Amino acid sequence: MKKNQAALTMAAASLALLVTSGCATGPDRKPGDPFEPANRAIFTFNDKLDTYIAQPVAKGYQKVTPQPLRQAITNFFSNIGDVDNLANNLLQLKITDAVQDLMRIAMNTTFGLGGLIDFATLAGLPKHHQDFGLTMGHYGMPAGPYLVLPLFGPSSVRDGIGMAVDVKFNVINYFEPAVRNPMYLAQFISARADLLGATDLLKQAALDPYSFVRDAYRQQRESLIRGSRGNNAPLPNYGEPGGEATPNENGAPNYEDPGESGGAGGAGGAAAPGASNNGLPNYEDPGEGSAAATGAAAAGAGPGAAAAAGTAGVAAAAAAASAPAGASAPVAASGATAAPAKPASAP
Repeated sequence: MKKNQAALTMAAASLALLVTSGCATGPDRKPGDPFEPANRAIFTFNDKLDTYIAQPVAKGYQKVTPQPLRQAITNFFSNIGDVDNLANNLLQLKITDAVQDLMRIAMNTTFGLGGLIDFATLAGLPKHHQDFGLTMGHYGMPAGPYLVLPLFGPSSVRDGIGMAVDVKFNVINYFEPAVRNPMYLAQFISARADLLGATDLLKQAALDPYSFVRDAYRQQRESLIRGSRGNNAPLPNYGEPGGEATPNENGAPNYEDPGESGGAGGAGGAAAPGASNNGLPNYEDPGEGSAAATGAAAAGAGPGAAAAAGTAGVAAAAAAASAPAGASAPVAASGATAAPAKPASAP
């Protein structure tokens, strides 16, 4: 308990330091990071602490501990963390996820030797990642300014408050100090060893590690909050422009190109322009054949196109034959004057 109180006191002190340093912010400060000078100073302190203490300890732990044992320790603390996930999913009224968290705890604790073996993931139960900061974000509380806390790293005003609440959901917090403190230390070393690869990637990829961590943290938190709200975008409409997709015979959407000449296109199931008797497209040269053939082809495109073909000649008939079924006379004939259809005479 004293350790948690000391950590919370340090977090509160750093928050007070950031607030008081806000008056010294420069004009180039980002809107979401008004305490950048103090944040960078704390970031440098955390980085030095990590470089000279945390990383050597984590590398030593990784070297002397076999990989199966390291995985078992990771699974053990992950199983304890599911209690926090369960509590926050209940607060967010996500009953399905809460039931899955409860099943994970029961399965891994019972059949996984207290969580050393992750049977729940093998059984298909997903692992959730929730905390009280995400719960507050789920209900619309803004993140507030970006903060870097000593020892704890990137955070925000909202997430810093949530961190203090999450301590109450941590099962380790209720153990005796003789058990609690070594477990906190083992949890930290195990988590740090699992992130050694990410540290190397960060140093190789980021020109400014502070900006990289800040932007990555904020984007990841916003992504988790959007996922917790369940804002799934509607499926796109692959039907005709301006309308909904028409189901075909088997109930699936009809993705047929409205401009295709084959098939049963157009209103009322009329035959497509230029379609032959067997339903296949007619690829005959519009310049070949008699005027009667071209008039018949135009008649297959609907009354408007046929009327246009009556006075526009072979070129207009070809244009009408290539237009979609039911097209109006001005569109099909490209400005030709409409007139009643006349029987075509022999050449």
